[in-house]
Amino acid sequence: MTLQTEIMNQLIDEQIVKFKEEGHFTFASGIHSPIYTDLRQTISYPKTRKDITKALAALVKEHYPDTTVIAGVATAGIPQAALVADELDLPMVYVRSKPKDHGTKSQIEGVIREDDKVLLIDDLISTGGSVLKAAKAVQAANYQVSGVLSIFSYGFPDAMQNFEDAGLTFEPVITYSDLLLRYQERAGMPADKVASYQSWHEDPWNWEK
Repeated sequence: MTLQTEIMNQLIDEQIVKFKEEGHFTFASGIHSPIYTDLRQTISYPKTRKDITKALAALVKEHYPDTTVIAGVATAGIPQAALVADELDLPMVYVRSKPKDHGTKSQIEGVIREDDKVLLIDDLISTGGSVLKAAKAVQAANYQVSGVLSIFSYGFPDAMQNFEDAGLTFEPVITYSDLLLRYQERAGMPADKVASYQSWHEDPWNWEK
């Protein structure tokens, strides 16, 4: 069993991933969704936490080997970044959603040096808005961004376009398609329900219309 499959099994068994048969969840972006992934819960499960850390660290080595600083996106990306930075023995910083209103009024907390290459980590990517906002803050401070990692990505076209427009790339440990297939196999989801979830993924903004 691959590490990715083991992580998906744990997300399903621990109900960190939830599929609704009726009704919907609402994302911060406004999208209505039959699925919700509460990845903040992963830090409460030691094995899940360790497996995700190993998987993210492997993605750093494979796709962004020149990274010199790991950055967490506030708030859900902060613990993940700390774990990965520790695993790779790299410095860590975190990026606030906005500059603080006191003291130095910093948006980036921690030390970045002029020639560093900063890798941003968030828990999930839907449209990419939060992590790209953090990336812009790093770039506005005249630092280099090597790329973005997440535990999970919905794989929406909006995100793909937003990252392309920003000139950045990202890599997730798990994609929506991977997770839906694994959920079908593990939970015995009927084919018509799988088709409904696939239909949502193809056009999430207009799913209920």
